[in-house]
Amino acid sequence: METADRRLRLPTDLSTETDDRRPPTADCLRYHRCALMTDTAIYVYCVVEAASPGGRARSLTGLPGAVRPTCLDLGRGLWAVVSEVPLSEYGPAEVEAGLRNLEWVAEIAVAHEAVVEHFATRRGATVVPMKLFTMFTSSDRAISDLRSRRQTLTAALRRVRGCDEWGVRLVRAPGRSGGRIHVAPQRERSGAAFLAAKKEARDRTREAVRQVTDVVETAYDLLAPLSRDSRRRTDFPESAAAPPLLDAAFLVPTARKASFRAAAKRAASACRTAGLELTLTGPWPAYNFVQPASQSPHPLP
Repeated sequence: METADRRLRLPTDLSTETDDRRPPTADCLRYHRCALMTDTAIYVYCVVEAASPGGRARSLTGLPGAVRPTCLDLGRGLWAVVSEVPLSEYGPAEVEAGLRNLEWVAEIAVAHEAVVEHFATRRGATVVPMKLFTMFTSSDRAISDLRSRRQTLTAALRRVRGCDEWGVRLVRAPGRSGGRIHVAPQRERSGAAFLAAKKEARDRTREAVRQVTDVVETAYDLLAPLSRDSRRRTDFPESAAAPPLLDAAFLVPTARKASFRAAAKRAASACRTAGLELTLTGPWPAYNFVQPASQSPHPLP
């Protein structure tokens, strides 16, 4: 079993107004369609449920060019973690251009995630991550909008409280053909023997696929009961040359972390025997579980 400590993940939004399956565009920027009358905007990283906002870590810098993150009081134990950002770098036109630069998007995503993870690791805190480039024209507008969505925020917090997200990905191990069978050319066989060999090759290939499918489903079924919820990605782009056999996220209660890791290790051993490679990532803030399963970008089939 491979364990990856970090993977670039794009946080999800609470809103259902935009389709999360498409790449982000300027439409996703939350400027509320009003004129930008100042030189800065308020960037929101996440909403935190905690008794107090906690002290600011000196190492927590936030987005490049942004003011150090701070917390806005949303009332009743909710805090929005925000930074003031310059519109010269994060205005609609600048972000629209930046979205065409994968390195720039990755830099922003890593900085965003570092802030979310900082608050997610605080004892007694529950975090709802915001989507990249969730911005408002002022602190007052940010507070007003987030307070108006308190019911949605409360439902998301209830869904993920006391849990971490873990990712599991299964792919074929390098060098494994997946059951491809060679059939000798017809000139070396009689017609009947050639057809029989082709049928045998098809049958063996189908059996190999069935066995791999069984191994994948067994691994998933071993891990799912240890989680509060799980989501499987199925919307791989048609251009993907070799999509993973399984790409799943599991919402695991903190108390079951050791059991989940042990089960993943057992699943990895069984998968290795079948020529598959399992990668475990986490723990993460619960990016994939902020929305209900019916609204998730990668819902269960």
